[in-house]
Amino acid sequence: MPILSRFKSTVLLLFLVFSACKGQQKETISASETTSEASAPIKVAANRTEVYLPLLEGKTVGIVANPTSVIFKEKGHTHLVDSLLSSGVDVKQVFAPEHGFRGTADAGEHVKDGVDTQTGLPIISLYGKNRKPSQEQLSELDVIVFDIQDVGVRFYTFIASLQLVMEACAENDVPIIVLDRPNPNGHYVDGPTMMQEHTSYLGMNTIPLVYGMTMGEYAQMLNGESWLENGKKADLTVIELENYTHESEYHLPIRPSPNLPNDTSITLYPSLGLFEGTNVNAGRGTEFQFQRYGASFMDSTAYDFSYVPEPNFGSKYPKEEGKTCYGKDLSKTPRMDEVTMEWIIDAYNNTLDKSKFFLTSGFTKHAGTPLLQKQIEEGLSNEEIKATWQDDLKDFKKIRAKYLIYD
Repeated sequence: MPILSRFKSTVLLLFLVFSACKGQQKETISASETTSEASAPIKVAANRTEVYLPLLEGKTVGIVANPTSVIFKEKGHTHLVDSLLSSGVDVKQVFAPEHGFRGTADAGEHVKDGVDTQTGLPIISLYGKNRKPSQEQLSELDVIVFDIQDVGVRFYTFIASLQLVMEACAENDVPIIVLDRPNPNGHYVDGPTMMQEHTSYLGMNTIPLVYGMTMGEYAQMLNGESWLENGKKADLTVIELENYTHESEYHLPIRPSPNLPNDTSITLYPSLGLFEGTNVNAGRGTEFQFQRYGASFMDSTAYDFSYVPEPNFGSKYPKEEGKTCYGKDLSKTPRMDEVTMEWIIDAYNNTLDKSKFFLTSGFTKHAGTPLLQKQIEEGLSNEEIKATWQDDLKDFKKIRAKYLIYD
């Protein structure tokens, strides 16, 4: 065979081999992508209508709900209340927790009773004059359905609403069904433990700041540990999640409250939420709520970041309104697996007049203990403070293990 012909044949052969290898590589990548995409998505309990609708048939129903109480569809979602009504469920009334049924109230702002303009249903506030359904309000109900997206932080008040609703149900012999949802901070347990003498609506039980449980699991703990008033137990049914573990990363498609707009704010909330018990602004009055902190009374020379809080959605009267706040931008923080004191220690150390820093009563309610403020004032490091939590965390984890539904 002539040299030129042999050369052409060799080039052709190499081309074919290369093409075949390239095709195989492409198929392998595609298969990997398909496997990843085909992994079963988390299914919230509200979407498992075939499980809980039979439990509501022929019953008069009350719903504890807010904007996160939805059934997800291929495109968009439908609010649970609207879905139940369209399915013929006899929904009599809606109970609204902090921020209201439609979720427009500020943190701490009282929510008024009223009527839902979209459904005509009466709305009873659980964050106004009373935070616990009364005997009269439950008198015409056969069952309560509780469906709220939580973020797994003790001072986030939806677990307090759950406890008080369960107490009311136990006292009035009304069964309660909890439709479970993922906990975006459910992959760890950390933080100071609430002291019994400092319990309040920001922490009703002796649990850590981050307790690593879903609403359904926590409801089981409330019953099992006899934490409801007078040790009563509610007639509780938990509709479980599908394809969820405590290590699952869950991206909330609807903000759970006005000032938790995204994943970053939710992962930072356990640590930055402690600023609520200080005069330092933690991003309220900006579009980066719980993703930054600062104050006008902090040392401007210690920081290269500043911002000015102004009234906005979810924060009509933000701390340090209209003032230049010097502090830190944390908006690029990845998913966290611990509570850290580094930022609050930093803010305290760089406060020029330290008498302006703590709102002692509020800080104790958020921390669950007066010891944390004392530790910060005495100059303890993050590591030294966290070491003092460990015995309580071990004890809690033993209790928690009895009530876990998910791995």
